[in-house]
Amino acid sequence: MGFGEAVSVCFKKSFVWEGRASRAEYWWFYLATILIIIAAVIIDSFIGAGVLWVIAVIALILPSIAVLVRRLHDTDRTGWWFWIQLLPLIGLIVILVFTLSGGDEGDNKYGPNPYGSVAPPPPAV
Repeated sequence: MGFGEAVSVCFKKSFVWEGRASRAEYWWFYLATILIIIAAVIIDSFIGAGVLWVIAVIALILPSIAVLVRRLHDTDRTGWWFWIQLLPLIGLIVILVFTLSGGDEGDNKYGPNPYGSVAPPPPAV
């Protein structure tokens, strides 16, 4: 999944809390979120309004939470793990480890594998 496709899928699934999100989908959207907020801050500095970045953050909250919940589902964890971020430092480290870890190889209780069907490894020679 590429940058544009990941951003498009995440915005389309802004209110979808079921299913799974691949690592690529999550991290590409995370990059897009950072770039959008940086662009809003730069534009705000030229305009002098100071509210554009706030609007950008508010507009990106739900899609960001939804993709994080789907990413947690891919690692076979409940979306309630989202709340661990409220613990200073430790919570962010836990979420970082969860989002960086690989997803389940096959289907899990949260849905089919977002990477498609996984072919078995080739036989050893």
